Order: sequence, then C-alpha cells, then structure tokens
Amino acid sequence: MSSKSSLSRLNKAGLIVLALVSVVDVLTPVLTDGEHPPMEIAVGAAVVGLLSLVLIGIAWRGKRWPLAPLITLRLASALLAVPAFFASGVPAPAVAAAGVGVAATIFGVVAVLLPARVPAEQGSEFVQGGVR
Repeated sequence: MSSKSSLSRLNKAGLIVLALVSVVDVLTPVLTDGEHPPMEIAVGAAVVGLLSLVLIGIAWRGKRWPLAPLITLRLASALLAVPAFFASGVPAPAVAAAGVGVAATIFGVVAVLLPARVPAEQGSEFVQGGVR
C-alpha cells in the first residue's frame, strides 16, 4: 500500500473540521478564565492543537502516515473535554463548547477514515455484479 493517496471531498472535509477544532485548541489558553478549563489543561490542549495542525498539513498533501497520530491526538483532546459534562460549576457555555468540540471531532475522525470511492474503471478488477 502506498503511503501517498488522493483525498476524497469527505476526507478533506474531515481534515478541515479537525483543523478548526485544532485552532480552537491552540487558542484555548487565551480563551480560558484559568478555571474552566484550568490553565494547565489549556496549555496542553494548545500543544495538542499545534501538533494536530502540523499533521493535518502533511495529510492534506496526500500522505497517509499522519492519520494515525492525528486521530489519536484529536480523540485524546476530545476525551479531555468529557469532564466538563460531569464536573460541578462548569459554566453552560463551556459545556456547550465541549459538546460541539467532541461532536466535531467524531465527525472529523469518521470523515478522515472513510475510504475514497474509486470509480470502477480505475479501481480493482471487481465491479458491481462481479469480476471485470
């Protein structure tokens, strides 16, 4: 299998969504009140966001290898938002932002993982209805 492939529209949409969530992560230290999320978490999120943006840039050029670390980073970031749903005293806008971030991450990861559809004439020897 080649380490370089073309991206479908859905794959590109997934990378764009993951890039937007990553930009929000990078901005988290300036958006936080220092308590929701704590500054340590905000700085960690910024590092994860920055690393994600680098991996997205490489993946956008058609490389496949950055996808595994990218998905791992984005899912870890989404998991860090989960305590906002259960901790007491978290402001409603922070809970809503966490929910949007988790949902966007799930969409982005699924969109990036879905295989690109290859037209039958360019694809394998199998076409709908049997062997070519």
